[in-house]
Amino acid sequence: MERDLADNSLEKVSPERLRKVVRASFAGTVVEWFDFAIYGYMATHIAATFFSSTDPVTGLLETFAVFAVAFALRPLGGIFFGRLGDRLGRKKILVLTVLLMSGSTAAIGLIPSHETIGIWAAVLLVLARCLQGFSAGGEYAGATIYVVEHSPDRHRARYSSAMSAATFSSFALAAGLGALLSFILPPEAMGDWGWRILFLLSVPMGLIAFYIRAKLHESPEFQAMIDDSAARPAPSLGVVFRTQWPAMLRLGGFVMLTALSFYIYSTYMSTFLIKVVGLPPHLALFSSLISLTLATALAPVMGRVSDRIGRRRTMQTAAGLLAILTIPAYMIAEQGTFATAVASQLLIGLGAVTANVVTSVLMSEMFSTDVRFAASGACYNITYAVFGGTAPFLATWLVAGTGYSLSPAIYVATIAVASFLVATFLMPETAGRPLRRYHDDPVPAKRAHAVASRSLPGA
Repeated sequence: MERDLADNSLEKVSPERLRKVVRASFAGTVVEWFDFAIYGYMATHIAATFFSSTDPVTGLLETFAVFAVAFALRPLGGIFFGRLGDRLGRKKILVLTVLLMSGSTAAIGLIPSHETIGIWAAVLLVLARCLQGFSAGGEYAGATIYVVEHSPDRHRARYSSAMSAATFSSFALAAGLGALLSFILPPEAMGDWGWRILFLLSVPMGLIAFYIRAKLHESPEFQAMIDDSAARPAPSLGVVFRTQWPAMLRLGGFVMLTALSFYIYSTYMSTFLIKVVGLPPHLALFSSLISLTLATALAPVMGRVSDRIGRRRTMQTAAGLLAILTIPAYMIAEQGTFATAVASQLLIGLGAVTANVVTSVLMSEMFSTDVRFAASGACYNITYAVFGGTAPFLATWLVAGTGYSLSPAIYVATIAVASFLVATFLMPETAGRPLRRYHDDPVPAKRAHAVASRSLPGA
């Protein structure tokens, strides 16, 4: 069934409603990524609390291994919630996932230490992280889809960039609060109970996000599909994977860089500055706070740029920045001062922000409405599990195993080169093109190109 691409019903969404949608999606995304951020920033305290190893490196590797376990559950959550989201709607899933995420995070703050309950401390930590990962699998994909499905065709990256800004602002919030507590509390108090405060903060944050989201309406794209007189049942998972795997592979080829650069930048870099460079913890976290705050401000700028120059050029820019700047950034960080720490993170952040912004909109543009949540959720979360969840662990292992502090930077640069080739030769240009409703709808190339060209240079 051919959809009338010239009739863009999303243009009729009122600015007031669009702002409300962005705020609600932003709030839940902040909760999700804040929960993941504090685990990375408090990794040294978690290692000392829940694991028995007397070797700091071994304890840190165990902590980052549990960090990766949560990502192993994200693909299952993405498939489960994605399937439900394509059948029941976006709003219901977003309300559910934010409650699961905040509850599982608060549970980590309440788990007794290894000294108190032995091996069960680590077991309960793994279970809480699994629930975190499972719920997160449906959160980010659902939030970005919800925003994009409300946005005008020519400004989708502009509005979906709010989700990227939410991720960086949540890490900035976690870094700021972590730095504040590390500065105020004695090291013994911070290690004994201070770090738990950050996890318990997820309860009020989650309740606020739930309250905001509960008042939302369904997205117009999904509602239009439900109201369609020729509406079809949501495809089975077998159909989703059988029909969407080429698009999922192409998108995954770029998301691998987004995932790796994000966690090397936002999570591992503070550990690198503390454990390898020797910067005091509060200075490393303040450095992260500054760079992540600037990254938050940069995200909407890059969203507008992506709408202007197109997705392919934005992907190429992100990959080029990370390929060229990551190794020099690590060399600067090794100088061991607060100023060089900030400078190094800003260099990596340029590429990481650009990659994150374009990924947030591509997740919707690559798939039709009837399979969008399931296909994008599976692709995004599988790739993040492989390249994002393992990033801190592999970076720590590479430095410990090779004795070469630049090895994580070389890893990022290598993946950036591979993603550049994917972005250049395999990914289609989707900027400005109307979203498809069904996965087997024909896309009238000339009409779609005419719509897309209005938002690109030279039109």
